[in-house]
Amino acid sequence: MQMLQPLDYVVFLIYFVIVALYGFWIYNRKKAAQTNSKDYFLAEGALTWWAIGASLIASNISAEQMIGMSGSGFKLGLAISTYEWMAAATLLIVAIFFIPVYLKNKIYTMPQFLRRRYNDTVAMIMAIFWLALYIVVNLMSILYLGALAVSSISGISIYTCIIALAVFAVIITLGGMKVIGYTDVIQVFFLILGGLVATYIALHLLAEKSGHSGLLEGFKIMTSQAGDHFHMIFKKDSPNYVSLPGLSVLIGGMWIVNLNYWGCNQYITQRALGADLPTARSGILFAAFLKLLMPVIVVLPGIGAYVLYQHGMFHTTMLSSSGAVDVNKAYPNLMTLLPAGFKGIAFAALTAAIVASLAGKANSIATIFTLDIYKKALKPDADEKHLVSTGKIAVVVSMLLAILLSLVIGEKLMGEGKQGFTYIQEYTGFFSPGILAMFLLGFFWKRTTSNAALFATIGGFVMSCILKFLPMWVNLSWLTPYGFYQANPENQGKYEIPFIDRMGFVFVFCFIGMAIINFFENRRGVENKGLVVDPSMFRVNKSFAIGALVICALLITLYTVYW
Repeated sequence: MQMLQPLDYVVFLIYFVIVALYGFWIYNRKKAAQTNSKDYFLAEGALTWWAIGASLIASNISAEQMIGMSGSGFKLGLAISTYEWMAAATLLIVAIFFIPVYLKNKIYTMPQFLRRRYNDTVAMIMAIFWLALYIVVNLMSILYLGALAVSSISGISIYTCIIALAVFAVIITLGGMKVIGYTDVIQVFFLILGGLVATYIALHLLAEKSGHSGLLEGFKIMTSQAGDHFHMIFKKDSPNYVSLPGLSVLIGGMWIVNLNYWGCNQYITQRALGADLPTARSGILFAAFLKLLMPVIVVLPGIGAYVLYQHGMFHTTMLSSSGAVDVNKAYPNLMTLLPAGFKGIAFAALTAAIVASLAGKANSIATIFTLDIYKKALKPDADEKHLVSTGKIAVVVSMLLAILLSLVIGEKLMGEGKQGFTYIQEYTGFFSPGILAMFLLGFFWKRTTSNAALFATIGGFVMSCILKFLPMWVNLSWLTPYGFYQANPENQGKYEIPFIDRMGFVFVFCFIGMAIINFFENRRGVENKGLVVDPSMFRVNKSFAIGALVICALLITLYTVYW
């Protein structure tokens, strides 16, 4: 496998210097405000709409997309793009309905919302849940998958890459949300540029191998030679149905995945919580447009690698240590085909995606720990300077834990041919249905009680575990004809509920359970703490409405063409 050339290291060094100097400039420019915790964690009032939109995408598009989603593109095809395209629709809902509620009620963290709406017990339990989820699932997976890709391209030991990426991310994170937000603009530029380069090389090679030239010819060849990779909706007889179960990606559990991720996730909403409503909405709309483009830079390279693999390329370098095809190596293998210089751009793009996401996640971990656990339960009288210092310590500690987890269990969970992207989505889904149920009812039903929210928090997680692991003890294959359980080829053919469907079932369970608890508690006159919600908050201006309609029209067109 061809590794990086001196010119590639020069290009990467230029990227590193640009990001470091720009971040240092932003930090010094705003240094006087760094003793203010809200300014440090949220960049209150400092991010423009384009910085918010770019930061949303830079934080979202990371190793789980560049590596994990490209790997899923190799295996599943264009259908994995549903996570990106449905996210565009979800962002419109978040901008219209979620963000106004947060800003009107001066909500800065998700546990703070739960504390204001319910009580300290619900908020503390969820704060601990979120910290565990962010560190064990998100931070660790981003770090491991990112290091795997960087190692594959550069030839540097994966252990060295894990530590180097973590250190780079910590340096950026310690500057606070302003540094993260504005350096993310540069990261997005490199990310998109590198992704386009990867797509270009795949299409160019496909055309060249067939005796043609031109990107359109390459795309035609890709669609003809991998026609089964260009369907958005899988039928039940597809071996990939368990990963993306048919219409559930349009009218089922995929909405829970996205609404929870984009609307109830500190890691994401934090970018908009420090802005005014028009700025926040404009930034989210910008991010929605960018989401429509993401499959071009994260999915098409995976499909291209699949077709090239069918042509006899990567047969050795795509294998894991056990001899299985490792789909997570699709994107890194494609990178090795780039000429000197361009490979450096792609390498910088990959690093940008990883570091931006690590920095955003670490900042969110620090925010929740400092403002919702440390200040509330451990040191209520802490001053602003002390809180900022505590946040910086939390950044370092969380990254050290992620390094340890990556070294110990990273390969077991995401190596040996497993889809890293699917791992992240499935295990996040143990928490998502209950969280979304408590948020939606907390927003729009003033009679929702704290005990109902507690039921969704704990009951949703327990029900997810039961539905996931029940087939290990009970033979449920007889439920297959009714659409519940499917044989999962990636789990030795064991019968499982497709995790997207499982999330839908658990959400309904939580919703009904909360409604029943609300009914009985409201009969006893339990006091509820509603939020300030005014219908006028949900009105949008003309430019946002036009942009939203354009996005909806594009989504309808894409799903019609690639159904």
